[in-house]
Amino acid sequence: MPHVFEPQVVTAVLAHMNDDHRDDNVLIARAFSPLPDVISSTMTTFDGAAGQWHVITADGAEDVIRVPWPGGAISERPHVRREIVALYDAACARLGVEPRPH
Repeated sequence: MPHVFEPQVVTAVLAHMNDDHRDDNVLIARAFSPLPDVISSTMTTFDGAAGQWHVITADGAEDVIRVPWPGGAISERPHVRREIVALYDAACARLGVEPRPH
C-alpha cells in the first residue's frame, strides 16, 4: 500500500502545481497520457507511489492518468518535489523539449 500524505501536504502541493506549474502539468500529461493532443492537465492527487492528473484533449476527451514516481516509492514531503521535477525532466526528454533549469 502506498504512503498516504497528510491532507494539508496534498492540498499545498496541488495548489502549487495547479497555480504555478500549469504548463508543466500539460507537459507531463502529453508525455505520459495514452491520449493524443492533451491541451489541459490538472494534478488531482498523489501518494507515495505516483502522481495523478486529469487530462483533456483537443477533441474534448477526458481521462485520468496515474504516473509512477521515477525514483520509486516515497514517504517524505521533500521527496514529492524531487519526483515531480524528475517527471518533468523525463517528460521533456520523451518529448524532445529542452528543460528549464531547476
